[in-house]
Parts: sequence; structure tokens; C-alpha cells
Amino acid sequence: MKKYIIDLTVKAVEALSDKHVLIRLTDSKPLPPMMPGQFVEVRVDNSPSTFLRRPISINNVDTDNNEMWLLVAAVGEGTRHLQQLRPGDTLNCVLPLGNSFSMPQKPGSRVLLVGGGVGVAPLLFFGRSLKQQGHEPTFLLGARTAKDVLEKNLFESVGRTLITTEDGSEGEKGFVTNHSILSKEHFDLISTCGPKPMMMAVARYALKNDIECEVSLENKMACGVGACLCCVENTVEGNKCVCKDGPVMNIKKLTWQI
Repeated sequence: MKKYIIDLTVKAVEALSDKHVLIRLTDSKPLPPMMPGQFVEVRVDNSPSTFLRRPISINNVDTDNNEMWLLVAAVGEGTRHLQQLRPGDTLNCVLPLGNSFSMPQKPGSRVLLVGGGVGVAPLLFFGRSLKQQGHEPTFLLGARTAKDVLEKNLFESVGRTLITTEDGSEGEKGFVTNHSILSKEHFDLISTCGPKPMMMAVARYALKNDIECEVSLENKMACGVGACLCCVENTVEGNKCVCKDGPVMNIKKLTWQI
């Protein structure tokens, strides 16, 4: 897909928790085509200690309102600076980058979308795309506590949404791979994004149950186009740049010890 460098206008910034914000961006012209699973590289202005762009998953694309949504977690100086954006500000973005989640071939497929923490971000866009194509998305979201569950109402508006929290304050207590749904129902495809240990556990479950599974990797990225080689992942086909050959990869192509 063609890549663009665009100054987008901040339409709204909504605080979702103490460290998460939803940034809604727009433009005077129609936004470029984007696919679920892709990401953008954003420039962090007015932050002297932030030299590189920050990769952020595309949370949603609202074509009716010409908006792209970014879910940002404050984990460092760059992302903390992004959370200070206000409506009317400009954010320079390189987009769309990377590949996308695979759309099931079988009509009416049952797809399990598993997310942890801010890794839930690309699953909302994918879930909406699945629903539009006539598939049945089920979301399984994991968080430390109830207050860390992100965009629950939005996920519920798309499909069945199941929750696990480590302290049991919402949904079932434990990790996503402990949820009772996994022993009760079968899914045609699993897609997941979040902390690597969580994704490895999901991949282990998928392999054991002979279910196709894709993971959205969160390796450190700088350039977004495969030039700097800092996001390389070892695969059965050799080293691949996650920013260019991913971030979405089939678990059968990874060399994870699962």
C-alpha cells in the first residue's frame, strides 16, 4: 500500500485511565485506506529528548467522520508528550505501515480476538471489519484490574466481550488463557496482541487445539519501513523486520519455544 506523511488535526483527546488516552485524528481530505493490524509512526514535537517517531497501532478508522483513532499509553517521555495534545493541535503521521490481520475465508467464521493491556488497540478495528464481513468476533480482554480494562463499551458494541482481571475485580480472575470459554467453545481463528508472555500462552493454546493463530508483535521500532533493523524477529524463513513484514505474523512462522 502507498505510504503517506500527513499532518493530521487532533479532533478530540479522551482520558480512558490514569495512563491511557484515546486520540481522534482527522484531516481536511479523506484519510488514506488503512487495514486492521496496521500502525502509524508519529512524530513527537516539542520534546527535546524524543528523537525518533513512535509506532502506534491503529485503534479504529471511522470513515463516516473521517477519523483515525490512536490509543496511547504513557510509558515514556514520548508517549507522555503525546497525551498532552489538545483539540486543534497537529500530529505528523507516517501511514499506513505494516501488514494486516488475515480475514477468514470461511463465511460466518468464529474468531477469537485476545488482547492484553494496550494491546487491545488493533483488535477493535479488526473486530469491526470482521463483523462487516459477516463473521462472528468474540473479544477476550485481559487487564490487571477493572480500571485497566480499556474501551469495554466499544468492544461490547461490536461483539461478545469477555474479561479477565488478575485481581478478579471484573470478569473472571486470572489470565486470558485461564478463561472458561476456552474449554467450552471452539473458534476457527485466533488473533492476539499484547505482552509477549500472554501472546505465547495464547499461541500455545492455539497449537494444542489446532487453531490458526496470528499475533501482532510489539518489537521496538524506529523507522517503520525496514531500514534500521532494530525490530528484527527470527522466523522459519529467516530474520524478518516486524515493521515491514509484520507486525502481524502467523505463529507457525515464528521460532518461539512454545
